Amino acid sequence: MALDMDYLLNVEKSVSGKRWVSRPYDERTAITLSQRLKVSELTGRVMAARNVGLDDAQSFLNPTLRDLLPDPDHFKGMYEGVQRVAKAVQDGELIAIFGDYDVDGATSSALLRRYLNAAGAKSTIYIPDRMSEGYGPNSEAMDMLKKQGVRVVVTVDCGTTSFEPLSHAASLDLDVIVVDHHEAEVKLPDCVALINPKRLDEDGQYAHLAAVGMTFLFAVGLNRALRDADWFKNDRKEPNLIGLLDLVALGTVCDVVPLKGLNRAFVTQGLKVMAKRANPGLAALADTAGVNEAPEAYHAGYILGPRVNAGGRVGESYLGANLLSTDNAKLAAEIAAQLDGYNHDRKELEQNVLDDAIAQVDAVEHKGIVIAVGEGWHPGVIGIVASRLKERYSLPACVISFNEDGQGHGSGRSVTGVDLGCAIIAARQSGLLVKGGGHAMAAGFTVAKDKLDDFKDFLSDRIFSQIKEQNVQPTYSCDGVISPSGVTPALVEELEQVGPFGAGNAQPRFILSDVQVQRADVVGRDHVRCFLTDQFGVRLKAIAFRALDTELGQALLQHNGKKLHIAGRLKLDTWGGGTSVQLLIDDAAQA
Repeated sequence: MALDMDYLLNVEKSVSGKRWVSRPYDERTAITLSQRLKVSELTGRVMAARNVGLDDAQSFLNPTLRDLLPDPDHFKGMYEGVQRVAKAVQDGELIAIFGDYDVDGATSSALLRRYLNAAGAKSTIYIPDRMSEGYGPNSEAMDMLKKQGVRVVVTVDCGTTSFEPLSHAASLDLDVIVVDHHEAEVKLPDCVALINPKRLDEDGQYAHLAAVGMTFLFAVGLNRALRDADWFKNDRKEPNLIGLLDLVALGTVCDVVPLKGLNRAFVTQGLKVMAKRANPGLAALADTAGVNEAPEAYHAGYILGPRVNAGGRVGESYLGANLLSTDNAKLAAEIAAQLDGYNHDRKELEQNVLDDAIAQVDAVEHKGIVIAVGEGWHPGVIGIVASRLKERYSLPACVISFNEDGQGHGSGRSVTGVDLGCAIIAARQSGLLVKGGGHAMAAGFTVAKDKLDDFKDFLSDRIFSQIKEQNVQPTYSCDGVISPSGVTPALVEELEQVGPFGAGNAQPRFILSDVQVQRADVVGRDHVRCFLTDQFGVRLKAIAFRALDTELGQALLQHNGKKLHIAGRLKLDTWGGGTSVQLLIDDAAQA
């Protein structure tokens, strides 16, 4: 194994407080991949570092649904759920799609609605209000759907542990099918079928799928059932399932599930479908956001997704699903503009809360974890602010917003090596929280005001002990050291074949060693832009986003001619019609 156990370039502590290390890889595999695939040794190394083996290299670079899509009946409950919905389609029953208000829920809802509409079925979408109803099915919503004449309810991206609401639905003679991907318990809710790769009686092979991926498989199974029932005859055509993959790609990327196996095929093929702009909602959203190039995972995760999410965070929860399911271009443009406005509101709310949180954190000492508490902070942005604090301080972070009733709703984000979810569960079990849970990297909780100080002490002590016992240090892992002279558009295009990048397939990161910073200035509100030059005088454009008030931003602006090591990600820049390379700066260290 080619694994440097020392700090890379002897950087034990960068300007952002991280140690730099090489991403481990097998050198022999890297060389063989380079030779077989006729790619650069650097690309071979990047693939080897992501555990791409010799036998699956071609499939990794060219993932196809033909090779990776399972039979829908592989999943428990799929047959029963599909048969009930197929009967509803044929009998003309009204089918309700009950979704979540995030991107995975919106894309799942829109996908199923689009399929049902194309198949000639009657359907409606119900998205609960984040503030008044919260996540998942509730009894009042079931009552409302029943009064509207609904006979069948398909929950997407929710429902696995909604025991009471689904029991209530059953008492109303509503047939519920759950299509979900969240953690399941031994007990299953009262429903016709529960389709979830994380059911305890599943084999776990597809546990990495997002809800929208499971919803697509449900549509595939439903399509087969309707075909077998001779539903598609005369003038009734089969829906175009491949045309729904743009929604699958968007939801999969935004739900930050591992981009491996089937997910990789979903995103790779879905981005191609997205580029055709056949979905009026996605097209309108791209136009509103100014996306005028072939979409990549980056556009899905950081430009389109946040706008879809904005309705659920600070606006009207149903807007995202409505946008993605409509065929009316004029209506799509109106909703896209509305969501764009909500996204601006979300950014402003987020920045205001973040400014208050940073001022609060900087004013006190923190041990192991940073915790910010505010009155009336919008609950739709506290998770994002927690992520920003985690990035800024390289420590786990929690943000808590108290309402008028003295209940504090909190959201936390963690760093690698610290299990925040376990700590939150322990706090709940100790009687310090009203409720709480999560996983290693993220958690949510509710705390009463009179328990706040004890909760903060408990969490700080527990997290600090984890960090000390496991010697957790902020780390920056990179794939190699290069120079501006070696960076070409051809190299970046080759590296992009290893994409789509996201969870489980990290975007390659490199270090440019011994470079000088030239023409550093501030652009936008707080971005730092500059040029980097090597010993041969070759220049490379670079930018550090949201860096002005950070140690990184100040190191770039006040370099005083000293040489630096600069770490970041390479990206093609097609601004102005040309093609060049830009470095997105993550970190820096004195050379």
